[in-house]
Amino acid sequence: METREWTILFVAATFTLYLTIAWLSRVSDTRGFYVAGRGVPAMANGMATASDWMSAASFISMAGLISFMGYAGGVYLMGWTGGYVLLALLLAPYLRKFGYFTVPDFVGDRFDSNMARLVAVLCALFISCVYVAGQMRGVGVVFSRFLEVDINTGVFFGMAIVFFYATLGGMKGITWTQVAQYWVLITAFLIVAIAIGIKLTGIPVPSFAMGGPLLPEHTGGQAVFLLERLDQISVDLGFSRYTEAFVGSWDKVNVFLVTLALMCGTAGLPHVLVRFYTVPSVRAARWSAMWALFFIALLYLTAPATAAFARYLMIDSLNGSTEESLPEWYRNWEQTGLILWFDDGDGRVRYSARADNEIFRNGSIGAVEIADIERRHQQWLDTGGADGADARAELSARGLAGPDQDIIVLATPEMGELASWIIALIAAGGLAAALSTASGLLLVMSSAISHDLYYRVFRPGATEAQRLLVGRSVIAVAVVIAGLFGIYPPGFVSQVVAFAFGLAAASLFPVLILGIFSKRVGTIPAITGMIVGIGFTAFYIVASVYFDMAPWTFGILETGLNPQGIGVIGMVLNFAVTLALTPLCAPPSEASQDMVDQVREPEGFSPAARI
Repeated sequence: METREWTILFVAATFTLYLTIAWLSRVSDTRGFYVAGRGVPAMANGMATASDWMSAASFISMAGLISFMGYAGGVYLMGWTGGYVLLALLLAPYLRKFGYFTVPDFVGDRFDSNMARLVAVLCALFISCVYVAGQMRGVGVVFSRFLEVDINTGVFFGMAIVFFYATLGGMKGITWTQVAQYWVLITAFLIVAIAIGIKLTGIPVPSFAMGGPLLPEHTGGQAVFLLERLDQISVDLGFSRYTEAFVGSWDKVNVFLVTLALMCGTAGLPHVLVRFYTVPSVRAARWSAMWALFFIALLYLTAPATAAFARYLMIDSLNGSTEESLPEWYRNWEQTGLILWFDDGDGRVRYSARADNEIFRNGSIGAVEIADIERRHQQWLDTGGADGADARAELSARGLAGPDQDIIVLATPEMGELASWIIALIAAGGLAAALSTASGLLLVMSSAISHDLYYRVFRPGATEAQRLLVGRSVIAVAVVIAGLFGIYPPGFVSQVVAFAFGLAAASLFPVLILGIFSKRVGTIPAITGMIVGIGFTAFYIVASVYFDMAPWTFGILETGLNPQGIGVIGMVLNFAVTLALTPLCAPPSEASQDMVDQVREPEGFSPAARI
């Protein structure tokens, strides 16, 4: 069978599996809808958490960023895994012992305020909207290539699937669907990495293959290590050495700040935290975090190898090619507009970091405009520059040099000329990664409005049926919002997701830490801290991404602070404002202080604050 037929088969089979699980796991009460009845075993919850966590950013985009950034791409690996240490030690067991359904639920009761609950809801919604944009973008990328449909059409299709199993089974259906999705995505990722590693170096362990010597047929008989070859190729093409640390805008300070923002953001993400409400005990919550880190590590330890393999294969197969000898993988992906070649007239492909680069991407440019750019470029070639326009200059000015980073993982099996069924399997894995996280985010958005606002604030007497109806209706609205973000994303998948981590670090992480470990912090300091943190961080991200604001240097950064790291500054401001106001404001109630004492006692000494 051809790749398209294999893809249709795998996608249809996996989607059928997800929908079947959702149907068998359908719920009729809010306990099942929001926290899966609190009966999910620790290992299964760890697997579901890993699936929820390894979104389109991890599966599709992270290796792509590492492939282009080289050493600096390690910030994503360190930040996203290190955050789970903070989560397991500082938050997961304590939040489980509180016994709530959602993060805003905890904030509202801990600080004795519906206003605090409302601010936490707004923070959770804002973070989730930004995060889900990356997931729907990932769905669109997969569909556009492997099912040969427009990216927007792919986004709509993904919206329909997520809507079905998220509304039907709630957290219970999502949890068991995510367990299945984990096996799909990890199998796809590992098979491709192992196969490419063997093909390039003869070593079946990807991490070892990355540091191993290339086989003689790839080097003309010389003994050359893969990373050594990548370094040399990168320098020859005007890029920095692949293994060189702290290059350009990724200096030590930016690497540190982005890593810390990702770590603290991990520990403050609502869709991750809610997973620890689904297990039966505090002990199970700790084990869930351990299992999640183990399952995540299987992919994260492999991602750098996949990135290196893809970088080598892409450059090796593209540079020097002619119109007739362009690799098949390029022909396939060219149709999506995510990689484009604009010749300078010599008939040979040149991908470099210099002004002679000929490889670009469409970015947010529509199909009609791209077609016009291609027409004018061809006219420029035909007339020897007398008429038309050089597309290379125009696209370079728009910052669209080089291929789209989100295609790297998905295109790797084609670059390595692997079997059609492996190419199709990577498509199914990419969809599993994107949809698993999207469903978790949609449930967070639903519970924030239906449980934290509708039930806890406006209609405390609402019946189970009314609460479920509102929850499912909110998911429908959230799906539409997610789709719009997927069609008009503010950047690559991992970049968009990194912004969400910064927002979480600046808003929810401080209030959760102080809510658990300080009895003195009261309502006004907590609310003010959240508003200052998320307001400052959102301003910097929006101004930098959408309004071309010059990066702030703070007097110590030569290239300015990367927007992905601004969450650390927002977090510090949140802590500073909250702690500064605490002595000036009234303490929380006795009941709230007792709740803090209760939750910090070892398991078995006192019951959960709520069950």
